[in-house]
Amino acid sequence: REQPVCRGARCNPRGGADGRDQAGVQKQNPAADGMSSSKRNASSPPQGGPSDAGSAIKRARSRSPPNGMKYVVVCGGTASGLGKGITASSIAVLLKGCGWQVNMIKIDPYLNVDAGTMSPFEHGETFVLDDGGETDLDLGNYERFLNISLGKDNNITTGKIYQQVIQRERAGEYLGKTVQVVPHITTAIGDWIEDVASRPVKSGTNPDDEGHEADVCVIELGGTVGDIESMPFIEALRQLQYKIGRDNMFLVMVCLVPLISDEQKTKPCQHSVKELRSAGFSPDLLCCRCEVELLPDVRKKIGMFAQLKPEQIISVHNVSEIYKVPLLLKSQDVAEIVANRLKMYLPKGMPDIRDWEQLCRKLDNLEKKINIAIIGKYNMGTDAYLSITKALQHGAVSVNRKLEITWVNASSLEEGSDKKDRDEAMAIMNAADGLLVPGGFGDRGTEGKILACAYAREKKKPFLGICLGMQLAVVEYARSQCGMAGANSEEFDKNTKHPVVIFMPEGSKTVMGGTMRLGTRRTILKSKDCVTAKLYGEDFVDERHRHRYEVNPKVVPELEAKGLKFVGMDETGERMEIVELQDPSHPFFVGAQFHPELKSRVMCPSPLFVGLLRASAGQNPFEELEMPQTPRKGRRSTG
Repeated sequence: REQPVCRGARCNPRGGADGRDQAGVQKQNPAADGMSSSKRNASSPPQGGPSDAGSAIKRARSRSPPNGMKYVVVCGGTASGLGKGITASSIAVLLKGCGWQVNMIKIDPYLNVDAGTMSPFEHGETFVLDDGGETDLDLGNYERFLNISLGKDNNITTGKIYQQVIQRERAGEYLGKTVQVVPHITTAIGDWIEDVASRPVKSGTNPDDEGHEADVCVIELGGTVGDIESMPFIEALRQLQYKIGRDNMFLVMVCLVPLISDEQKTKPCQHSVKELRSAGFSPDLLCCRCEVELLPDVRKKIGMFAQLKPEQIISVHNVSEIYKVPLLLKSQDVAEIVANRLKMYLPKGMPDIRDWEQLCRKLDNLEKKINIAIIGKYNMGTDAYLSITKALQHGAVSVNRKLEITWVNASSLEEGSDKKDRDEAMAIMNAADGLLVPGGFGDRGTEGKILACAYAREKKKPFLGICLGMQLAVVEYARSQCGMAGANSEEFDKNTKHPVVIFMPEGSKTVMGGTMRLGTRRTILKSKDCVTAKLYGEDFVDERHRHRYEVNPKVVPELEAKGLKFVGMDETGERMEIVELQDPSHPFFVGAQFHPELKSRVMCPSPLFVGLLRASAGQNPFEELEMPQTPRKGRRSTG
C-alpha cells in the first residue's frame, strides 16, 4: 500500500546509512540477534509465494478476525507516569515502519466525559483534535510520532461509556434487562474499540489523504492495572481477545525496575505481572522502565517469574531524547516479536525507520543553542505546555539549533510581585533569543503576560503569541499605542471601557465542557505579502482552535491604523485569527488565535514555530522556504 506523503519542503527527509547504532542507541539484547531469522521463518510466506508488504498484509488478514484487525494493547503496572504513551507510540512507529497502517486508541478510566474541564496542573494539557475532541495529551504523542490525524472517538473514557449505556437504557434498548457492568458496560467498550479501530486513518499533514484502513490498532490503557476504575476495561479487553482469538491480540506491559543502592529491583515488576494475571491476562512482552540498561541476570530473573523468554523482557532505559525510543525498541527486535506472535509476515529489512535514525543523528550533532522563554501560568509541570515545547523542538531542529527553554511565571512580572522574582523574570526574558506567550484561562498572570508582550515589541525580541497570548498582545497595543487606557478582555473585566476582546457567540459561558470554539477552522489570509502567508505558502490556513473570546471587530480599524495588522480572518470576516506588527525593524511579531502547535510534527514542524525559531536564530524567517513547510491547508493538489 502506498504510504501518505508529506509535501512540505523539508518534510520526511530520507537517506543516511541504515545502521541501528548510528543514532546513539546500541544493540541491547545479543541473545535476540539469532531470533530474527527464526521469527521471520515462523511466519514467512509459503514456498514460492510473494514476499512484498501488500501480499504480507493480505496473508496476515487471512488469520485475522472478520474485519482483518490485529490489536496491540499497552498497559502499565506499579505506578502511573512510566511512559506508556511514548512506549505505545514507539511500538506503533515500528509497526508503521513494517509497511502496516496503524490506528491508535487511548483508554482513560476516569469518569470525565473528556479532558476539556480538567486542570492542566493535575492532568497536563488538553489536546484538541481536528473534529474538536478535547482529549488526553497522549493522543498528541500518537499524532506527532505517526503523523496521523485522530478523532475524538479515539479517546475512550469511563464517562463516555457510561453515558452511552445509560442513554441506551433510557431509550429502552436493553429490553427491560438489568443493566450491569458485565456484560453491558464491557460489551459497549469492546464494540467501541472494534468500531473505531476499523475507521480509516488519515495523514496528519497531507490534506489529499482520504484515509487508509488500518492493519493494526495499538490501544493504550491508562492508569495502572489493579485500579478499581480500570477493571471494566481489563475485562472488556479480555472478552475481546476471547472473541477475536489470542493470535490477534498482543499484550505489552510497562513496569518499573527501580535502581536502589545500585541494584535493579525486580519485585515491583513481578507484582505487576501477578496483578495482570489475576485479571485473566498474561503479558506477551514486558517493557521495563529503568534508569540504566537492564542487566542480563535481571532480564532472566524477570522472565522466569513472568514465564517469558529473556528476549521478551525489553529494557526501556533512559535516553537523551524520546525520539530515540523507537530505535531502542528496534534494537531489541520488538517488531519481530510482535509480528511472530500475531502471525504477521515481516518483510525482509523491516522495520524501516531511517527517518527516525536520521533525526536522532541530527539531534546528537546539534551544537549551537537557542533559548526561548515561555511566559506562562501553568509552569509547575511542563506537561501543561507539552505540545508547545514539542513544536519548539521541531522548529529548532529545522533551523539546526539545540533548544533550551526557560520558564517565566507570568505573575512574577506583575506589580506587587516579589522584587527578586520580578528581576529574575526580566533577566530571563532579556537573555532569551525569543519569547512565546501561550494560551490559558482566568485572569491570574494576565497583566504579566501583557508586560511580556510589551517587552517583546519594544526590545525587538522575536515573539509568538498563541490564543490568549495573541489577545493580550492586542490589549497591550491598544493601551500603549491607541490611547485606550484600561483596555482589557471582557473575560477579565466585564466593565472595561475599551472591550478589546469580547465573547463571540459560538459556545456557552455556563456549560463548560465541549462548548468552546473547537477543532480545525479555516483562516483566510488577506495578503500574500504578510509573514504568515510567506511561511505557509498559501492564502488560507487550516489550524485547530480552543477558545471562547476573540478580538472585538469594532476596534480593528483603529488598531490597524496604528500599525497592528489583522492579516488573517475566518471565512465570515468577523473573527480575527492572525495579527502581525507592521514594523520593518522588528524581526518577528506574530499572534495567532488558533493553536499551531497542535499540528506540528517531528518530521514536519509548524510554519509559525519555524518562523519564530528562524528569527530567534538571527535568520531570515522566509529563507529557503521553497514551498509551504507543511501542507495543512486542505487544498487539493492540482499536480
